[in-house]
Amino acid sequence: MVLLVTITMMGTIAMHMFIPAMPDTARDLHTTAAVVQLTVTMYVIGLAVGQLVYGPLSDRFGRRPVLLCGLLLFVLASAMAAMAGSIGELVVARVLQALGACSGLVLGRAMVRDVTTADKAAGSMAVLLSAISIAPALAPALGGYLVVWAGWRAMFMLLTLIAAGMLFWSVLALPETNRNTVPLPGMRAMFNSYVSPLRRPVFRGYALGGCASSTSLYGFFAASPFIFIDLLQRSPDEFGLYYLLIVATLSLGSLAASRLTRRFSIRTLTKAGNVVQIVASLALLVADRSGLLSVVWVLGPMMLYASGVGMAGSSAIAGAISADPKAIGAASGLYGCMQMLYAGLATLVVSLWPSQSALPVAVLLLASAIMARWAFRHAASARL
Repeated sequence: MVLLVTITMMGTIAMHMFIPAMPDTARDLHTTAAVVQLTVTMYVIGLAVGQLVYGPLSDRFGRRPVLLCGLLLFVLASAMAAMAGSIGELVVARVLQALGACSGLVLGRAMVRDVTTADKAAGSMAVLLSAISIAPALAPALGGYLVVWAGWRAMFMLLTLIAAGMLFWSVLALPETNRNTVPLPGMRAMFNSYVSPLRRPVFRGYALGGCASSTSLYGFFAASPFIFIDLLQRSPDEFGLYYLLIVATLSLGSLAASRLTRRFSIRTLTKAGNVVQIVASLALLVADRSGLLSVVWVLGPMMLYASGVGMAGSSAIAGAISADPKAIGAASGLYGCMQMLYAGLATLVVSLWPSQSALPVAVLLLASAIMARWAFRHAASARL
C-alpha cells in the first residue's frame, strides 16, 4: 500500500507543486497568466487521455509493466520541463509529463481493487485518497518556497529526481496484482472495453457524480494563485500554506470516510459529502457578492468544500469501478479520464471568465455540486 500511495501521488504532486510558480513562470517566459494556465489545463487533459490507454493495456498485459513504462515517461518529461526555453516547450513537456503520471493514478486504483472485495474497496479507496492528499497538500508550500529561493525550474529538477527514485523502487519491489489478463487484439478492442461500464447506470451515476464533486476543485486550484497572490496581495510562500490547509481538509474528509464505510453505505457517504459541498459553494458565492472577500472568506468555504470532496470522492470511485468486476482496469481508466476531462473543463472555465473576484470559481463549484447530487441519486436508484 505504501508503494502504491507513493506512485499514485506523483501525478498530483507534479500539478500542485507548479501552481504557486505560475505568476513567476509567466514573467520569466514573457507570457500572460491565461497562457500559463494552459499548462494546468493541458496537464489535466493529458491525465485524462492517458488513462484511456493504461486501463485496458493493464487488463491485457498486467499492471506492473504498464506502470513501469509510465514512470519512465514521467522522468524524461520532468527533465524536459526543467530545461524548457519557451512557454510552448513547457506546455509540451507538461503534456508528456501528464501522460506518464496518469499511469500511477489509474493503476493505483486498479491494483487496490485487484486485491479487495467490492465492499471493502470504498474503505481502501478512502485510505488511498487520504494518504495521497498529504503530499499534494505539502507540494504547493514546497513549490512556493522553491520559487522564492531557487526559481520555478528547481521544482521540475526535484520532480525528476523523485520520479527516478520511484522508478527504481518499483523495478525492485512492485508486484503484479492482475492475475486474470484478458485478450486485447487491437485498438478497436481496447476502446470497446469501455462499452460494458458505460452501459451500467451505476457506473454512469457514480462516475459523473464523482467527477463533478471532486475535480471541480481543480478550477479553484487554477484560479487560486491569482486570487490569493494578485487579488488579495499574499506572497507565494504564504499562498502555499493556505493551499496546504485546503488540501489537508480533503485528506481529513477521506480519512473520515474510511472509518464511516464500516457503518454507512456508499450512497449515504456520497450524499453527505455532496450536501457539505453545496453549503460551502453557496457561502463562497455570498461572500464574493457581498463584498466580504478576504483570505478568511476564501479559506473557510474552500476547506469545507474540500472535506466534502474527501468524503464523496472516495466512495464514488469505489462505486464506479466496482460496477463491472471483469473490467476493473478499463473502468478505472474511464473514470479517471472523465475526472480529468471535467477538471480540464473547470480550469478552462475559470481561465476564460475574466473577473477580479471569486465569482467564476463560486459559480463553477455550486453548479458542479448540484450536478453531482443528481448523478448520485441516479446511481443509487439504479441499484434498487
